[in-house]
Amino acid sequence: MTTYGTIPASSLPSANLEYLSRAKERIKDGLGARRPWKLMFNIHSLNFPRTFSEAISRFRANLAYFRMNYAIIVLLILFLSLLWHPISLIVLIIMMALWLFLYFLRDEPLAIFNRTIDDRVVLVVLGVSTFVFLLLTDATSNILVSVLIGAVVVLVHASLRRTDNLYDEESTGLVSGPSSSS
Repeated sequence: MTTYGTIPASSLPSANLEYLSRAKERIKDGLGARRPWKLMFNIHSLNFPRTFSEAISRFRANLAYFRMNYAIIVLLILFLSLLWHPISLIVLIIMMALWLFLYFLRDEPLAIFNRTIDDRVVLVVLGVSTFVFLLLTDATSNILVSVLIGAVVVLVHASLRRTDNLYDEESTGLVSGPSSSS
Protein backbone atom coordinates (compact mmCIF):
# COMPACT_ATOMS: atom_id res chain seq x y z
CA MET A 1 0.00 0.00 0.00
CA THR A 2 1.42 3.40 -0.97
CA THR A 3 0.98 6.55 1.05
CA TYR A 4 2.53 9.17 -1.18
CA GLY A 5 1.81 12.71 -0.13
CA THR A 6 0.76 11.86 3.40
CA ILE A 7 2.69 12.79 6.47
CA PRO A 8 2.72 10.21 9.21
CA ALA A 9 1.51 11.57 12.52
CA SER A 10 4.69 10.41 14.25
CA SER A 11 6.87 12.68 12.07
CA LEU A 12 5.41 15.81 13.71
CA PRO A 13 6.38 15.51 17.37
CA SER A 14 4.22 17.39 19.80
CA ALA A 15 7.34 19.02 21.24
CA ASN A 16 7.90 20.92 17.98
CA LEU A 17 4.28 22.05 17.91
CA GLU A 18 4.52 23.12 21.54
CA TYR A 19 7.72 25.06 20.80
CA LEU A 20 6.08 26.84 17.85
CA SER A 21 3.05 27.63 19.96
CA ARG A 22 5.23 29.08 22.73
CA ALA A 23 7.27 31.10 20.21
CA LYS A 24 4.09 32.47 18.66
CA GLU A 25 2.78 33.42 22.11
CA ARG A 26 6.10 35.10 23.06
CA ILE A 27 6.10 37.10 19.82
CA LYS A 28 2.53 38.19 20.44
CA ASP A 29 3.29 39.14 24.06
CA GLY A 30 6.62 40.79 23.20
CA LEU A 31 5.19 42.96 20.47
CA GLY A 32 2.21 43.65 22.70
CA ALA A 33 4.55 45.67 24.96
CA ARG A 34 4.78 48.36 22.31
CA ARG A 35 2.36 51.24 22.57
CA PRO A 36 -0.72 51.28 20.32
CA TRP A 37 -0.13 53.03 17.01
CA LYS A 38 -3.43 54.92 17.42
CA LEU A 39 -2.13 56.44 20.64
CA MET A 40 1.21 57.27 19.07
CA PHE A 41 -0.28 59.02 16.06
CA ASN A 42 -3.23 60.68 17.80
CA ILE A 43 -3.54 63.91 15.79
CA HIS A 44 -5.04 65.76 18.76
CA SER A 45 -1.86 65.18 20.78
CA LEU A 46 0.41 66.92 18.29
CA ASN A 47 1.37 70.56 18.65
CA PHE A 48 4.50 72.69 18.65
CA PRO A 49 6.34 73.09 21.95
CA ARG A 50 6.51 76.62 23.32
CA THR A 51 10.15 76.50 24.36
CA PHE A 52 13.26 74.53 23.54
CA SER A 53 13.33 73.04 27.04
CA GLU A 54 9.73 71.86 26.59
CA ALA A 55 10.75 70.19 23.32
CA ILE A 56 13.63 68.42 25.10
CA SER A 57 11.32 67.34 27.91
CA ARG A 58 8.76 65.98 25.43
CA PHE A 59 11.51 64.21 23.50
CA ARG A 60 12.78 62.43 26.61
CA ALA A 61 9.32 61.43 27.84
CA ASN A 62 8.12 60.22 24.44
CA LEU A 63 11.38 58.39 23.75
CA ALA A 64 10.97 56.43 26.99
CA TYR A 65 7.24 55.85 26.45
CA PHE A 66 7.30 54.89 22.75
CA ARG A 67 10.81 53.38 22.57
CA MET A 68 9.67 50.07 21.09
CA ASN A 69 7.54 51.83 18.48
CA TYR A 70 10.45 54.06 17.55
CA ALA A 71 12.78 51.08 17.21
CA ILE A 72 10.25 49.38 14.90
CA ILE A 73 9.96 52.54 12.77
CA VAL A 74 13.73 52.94 12.38
CA LEU A 75 14.18 49.23 11.55
CA LEU A 76 11.35 49.38 8.99
CA ILE A 77 12.89 52.41 7.27
CA LEU A 78 16.26 50.64 7.25
CA PHE A 79 14.67 47.48 5.83
CA LEU A 80 12.96 49.40 3.03
CA SER A 81 16.18 51.16 2.10
CA LEU A 82 18.04 47.86 1.73
CA LEU A 83 15.64 46.10 -0.63
CA TRP A 84 18.10 46.59 -3.51
CA HIS A 85 21.13 45.31 -1.55
CA PRO A 86 20.58 41.57 -0.93
CA ILE A 87 23.69 40.93 1.21
CA SER A 88 22.84 43.89 3.43
CA LEU A 89 19.26 42.70 3.64
CA ILE A 90 20.40 39.25 4.80
CA VAL A 91 22.61 40.84 7.47
CA LEU A 92 19.69 43.05 8.53
CA ILE A 93 17.35 40.06 8.80
CA ILE A 94 19.89 38.24 10.99
CA MET A 95 20.27 41.33 13.14
CA MET A 96 16.48 41.73 13.34
CA ALA A 97 16.28 38.15 14.65
CA LEU A 98 18.78 39.15 17.33
CA TRP A 99 16.65 42.23 18.06
CA LEU A 100 13.59 40.01 18.46
CA PHE A 101 15.22 37.60 20.87
CA LEU A 102 17.39 40.00 22.84
CA TYR A 103 15.15 43.07 23.04
CA PHE A 104 11.56 42.59 21.95
CA LEU A 105 10.74 39.07 23.17
CA ARG A 106 12.54 38.78 26.49
CA ASP A 107 10.34 37.87 29.43
CA GLU A 108 12.91 38.78 32.04
CA PRO A 109 15.91 41.12 32.18
CA LEU A 110 19.01 40.07 30.27
CA ALA A 111 21.71 38.76 32.60
CA ILE A 112 25.34 38.17 31.66
CA PHE A 113 27.72 36.72 34.27
CA ASN A 114 24.99 37.19 36.94
CA ARG A 115 24.76 40.92 36.16
CA THR A 116 21.48 42.38 34.94
CA ILE A 117 21.81 44.44 31.76
CA ASP A 118 19.52 47.46 31.42
CA ASP A 119 17.17 47.62 28.42
CA ARG A 120 18.77 50.87 27.27
CA VAL A 121 22.19 49.22 27.15
CA VAL A 122 20.76 46.34 25.11
CA LEU A 123 19.10 48.86 22.78
CA VAL A 124 22.34 50.81 22.26
CA VAL A 125 24.49 47.68 21.77
CA LEU A 126 22.04 46.17 19.28
CA GLY A 127 21.70 49.46 17.43
CA VAL A 128 25.43 50.04 17.15
CA SER A 129 26.17 46.42 16.18
CA THR A 130 23.43 46.48 13.55
CA PHE A 131 24.83 49.71 12.16
CA VAL A 132 28.44 48.43 12.13
CA PHE A 133 27.60 45.07 10.54
CA LEU A 134 25.53 46.78 7.87
CA LEU A 135 28.31 49.24 7.11
CA LEU A 136 30.58 46.26 6.42
CA THR A 137 28.24 45.22 3.57
CA ASP A 138 29.07 48.20 1.31
CA ALA A 139 25.65 49.84 1.44
CA THR A 140 26.96 52.76 3.47
CA SER A 141 25.07 55.57 1.77
CA ASN A 142 21.72 53.76 1.96
CA ILE A 143 22.28 52.90 5.61
CA LEU A 144 23.37 56.37 6.64
CA VAL A 145 20.48 58.05 4.82
CA SER A 146 17.88 55.61 6.19
CA VAL A 147 19.16 55.89 9.77
CA LEU A 148 19.20 59.68 9.42
CA ILE A 149 15.62 59.66 8.10
CA GLY A 150 14.57 57.36 10.96
CA ALA A 151 16.26 59.61 13.52
CA VAL A 152 14.55 62.69 12.07
CA VAL A 153 11.15 60.97 12.13
CA VAL A 154 11.67 59.97 15.78
CA LEU A 155 12.98 63.42 16.74
CA VAL A 156 10.10 65.25 15.08
CA HIS A 157 7.41 62.97 16.49
CA ALA A 158 8.88 62.88 20.00
CA SER A 159 9.20 66.67 20.06
CA LEU A 160 5.73 67.41 18.70
CA ARG A 161 3.72 64.83 20.68
CA ARG A 162 2.36 66.22 23.92
CA THR A 163 3.15 64.12 26.98
CA ASP A 164 0.50 65.39 29.38
CA ASN A 165 -2.06 62.82 28.24
CA LEU A 166 0.12 59.70 27.97
CA TYR A 167 -0.56 58.34 31.41
CA ASP A 168 -4.15 59.63 31.57
CA GLU A 169 -5.03 57.54 28.51
CA GLU A 170 -3.33 54.52 30.06
CA SER A 171 -5.17 54.82 33.36
CA THR A 172 -8.58 55.28 31.72
CA GLY A 173 -8.21 52.07 29.75
CA LEU A 174 -7.57 53.56 26.33
CA VAL A 175 -4.14 51.97 26.29
CA SER A 176 -3.93 48.22 26.55
CA GLY A 177 -0.75 46.51 27.57
CA PRO A 178 1.82 46.84 30.30
CA SER A 179 2.69 50.16 31.84
CA SER A 180 5.87 51.86 30.80
CA SER A 181 9.13 51.00 32.47
CA SER A 182 11.16 54.16 32.24
